[in-house]
Amino acid sequence: MAAKNSKAPEAQAGMQRVVAEIRKAREARLKGYREQSLRIHPWICARCGREFSGKNLRMLTVHHKDHNHDNNPPDGSNWENLCLYCHDNEHSRYIDHVEGASDTPSEEDPEALTHSPFAALANLLNKKPD
Repeated sequence: MAAKNSKAPEAQAGMQRVVAEIRKAREARLKGYREQSLRIHPWICARCGREFSGKNLRMLTVHHKDHNHDNNPPDGSNWENLCLYCHDNEHSRYIDHVEGASDTPSEEDPEALTHSPFAALANLLNKKPD
């Protein structure tokens, strides 16, 4: 029994440390842009209009309109609240745009267009059956 009592102060000190860390993390989160955006903007996805409440609020994310996560003005002008699905879609569209912009050949440069998938189609359509 003496061993259990000697561990009790250690356990209590450990518990106090954990509680202090949780409180510190909560305060940091409250100062973070997500909490600020949730205070400023309505709890509605700006794309699909889905409404959120306490239970499903974790599914509402903050999207940076200019895609710069370091641009966090206190007025929230660079943020919009999006559901997980719309946020994922927005980032996929942005990645496609950025990657496609460098790979897409220009119509002004005809030599850049090397593949014509329907080039032989006219010959196939005009071919007489055997």
